[in-house]
Amino acid sequence: MAASSGSKSIFMSIVLSLCLHLTLSSVTYDNKALIINGQRRILFSGSIHYPRSSHEMWEGLIQKAKDGGLDVIDTYVFWNVHEPSPGNVLFSLKLSFGFPVWLKFVQGISFRTDNKPFKHAMQNFTQKIVLMMKDEKLFKSQGGPIILSQIENEYEPEREEFGSAGEAYIKWAAEMAVELNTEVPWVMCKEEDAPDPVINTCNGFYCHSFSPNKPSKPKMWTEAWTGWFSDFGGQNYQRPVEDLAFAVARFIQKGGSFVNYYMYHGGTNFGRTAGGPFITTSYDYDAPIDEYGLIREPKYGHLKKLHKAIKLCENALLTANSTVTSLGNYEEAHVFSSESGQCAAFLSNYHTESAARVTFNNKQYNLPPWSISILPDCKNIIFNTANVTGQRSHVQMLPTNVTFHSWETFNEDVFSLEDDSTITTVGLLEQLNVTRDTSDYLWYSTSVNISSSDSFLHGGERPTLSVQSRGHALHVFVNGQLTGSASGTRTYKRFTFRGNVNLHAGVNTISLLSIAVGLPIGLQGEAMVTGLGSQSSIPFVSWVPSSLEHKKQQPLTWYKAYFDAPEGDEPLAMDMSSMNKGQVLINGQNIGRYWTGTYRPTNCGFDCGKPSQQWYHVPRSWLKPRQNLLIVFEEISGDASKISLVKRLVTRK
Repeated sequence: MAASSGSKSIFMSIVLSLCLHLTLSSVTYDNKALIINGQRRILFSGSIHYPRSSHEMWEGLIQKAKDGGLDVIDTYVFWNVHEPSPGNVLFSLKLSFGFPVWLKFVQGISFRTDNKPFKHAMQNFTQKIVLMMKDEKLFKSQGGPIILSQIENEYEPEREEFGSAGEAYIKWAAEMAVELNTEVPWVMCKEEDAPDPVINTCNGFYCHSFSPNKPSKPKMWTEAWTGWFSDFGGQNYQRPVEDLAFAVARFIQKGGSFVNYYMYHGGTNFGRTAGGPFITTSYDYDAPIDEYGLIREPKYGHLKKLHKAIKLCENALLTANSTVTSLGNYEEAHVFSSESGQCAAFLSNYHTESAARVTFNNKQYNLPPWSISILPDCKNIIFNTANVTGQRSHVQMLPTNVTFHSWETFNEDVFSLEDDSTITTVGLLEQLNVTRDTSDYLWYSTSVNISSSDSFLHGGERPTLSVQSRGHALHVFVNGQLTGSASGTRTYKRFTFRGNVNLHAGVNTISLLSIAVGLPIGLQGEAMVTGLGSQSSIPFVSWVPSSLEHKKQQPLTWYKAYFDAPEGDEPLAMDMSSMNKGQVLINGQNIGRYWTGTYRPTNCGFDCGKPSQQWYHVPRSWLKPRQNLLIVFEEISGDASKISLVKRLVTRK
């Protein structure tokens, strides 16, 4: 669902009930709520993406979600994870999130519009997934846990860009989904023109002003953002639970009946699975359950109390319309009085700085700034969104007794034109077209012949190399030596390397290692050398997708060592702060991309000036008691002797 995930190309998600009653039942809706077995329900949901945690974590995550007052779990069905090649539907992969790469190379395809090749591929995949779920009797109408499905994802900006073709596509997508006869409702998030009977829903930090496009549809919030993702070179984000609770209570008092937290547990972008450029390996999201599967207080506990308070008001909320009364300039009361006599009230103070004392039903109440108080009986406050009580998590990353031994290293060769696996062509190719996303790395190489009479060889200024790239980082090698590096950011993806280069008389080899941090693009435009008497354009004519194997030249260095698993059951992480940029694997499992050479901005809010990500989650289930194999590939430089395995200890005070 989330633009925030960097994965706008996710086309289906499902919502699974945590209160399983394995009997045939129906799921419908009216203007108030989803109706399960004939009963309207207020539902709290949480996004937990199964590829972003190890299998062994799933049971504990689901139990924590239930204990936190959630009714349902929301998850994506990742197209590229489950269909790595056309028609080959699998359920045991962990790949990049988004479109499967093969889709890009289907003849005549245009993504997410009224395009026959794309619609054919999308329909085939969706049908196969739904059929597999039906075969396993997973839909609520079959006695299973699935109560809701989503088709497409935040399509509104694309629809506006595509115009009539976008409108035709979204109409087709809705009809295609409904015709699959799942007997549970379908939703489209951030798509105000969702065709009936598909429910359009809201995503965002606040959704109180949202209304569905038909009065017959319930008001649903499919992504209540608990925080935000982090990117290499950017800041880490936190959302105070006071603000999140306020936003949820405000949505409920305005008639909302379904809230899904994105994320409830963010997890880890293992391997190369980060869903967008420059997104960090950690997908923690400041969620109520942290990246390692541990409860984050006070966010988890405060939301649990909020859920309990709202559930005490459920009957009144779902059977009565609210009466809104002004209590002051910034204060108001939303009162729900049911025919059965139940009364529930929400007292709100919208001022961001000043507390208020209000009179409601002849009784005075104190309201903190930017807060909502919940009164299930219209008399007694049992919860206020700004009053956070209870324990707070204190996180420590502590050393373990692990030592790495039997270190070995070897160095990659810088790519040259004599490599047997080159592809020769005229001009520059997009990186993804060459690598097919099988690697983050692509070499571009050329040779430049320098005359012995050139002035810079006789005391003149050295030539300058200029390279434009979108690829998201670049290392420049001249005659096998690292000359310099450059990279973009999530905000400014395009960048230019510009630096003086050491050339000698005769043939010089210039090799550029283009690196993807997310979806790869590659070099663009021209690479130019100036200062040779006349400006010269370099014709890059040879390149190869690099597997980075069996090559021996610095600074591209592989490190190998062994270690024994530490005692205990605390979550583990690799501290990669002594390294710069690369990837790390344990027992053949890719922990993910590390890039500790990027730092948070100086005005970032907290932990400023520190590496964007220092610790990288190592699931304990990936370890053996003895002789675990660590492999690190370092692109630039680093001190591997200072790599350490740490444990995450959370205490509550």
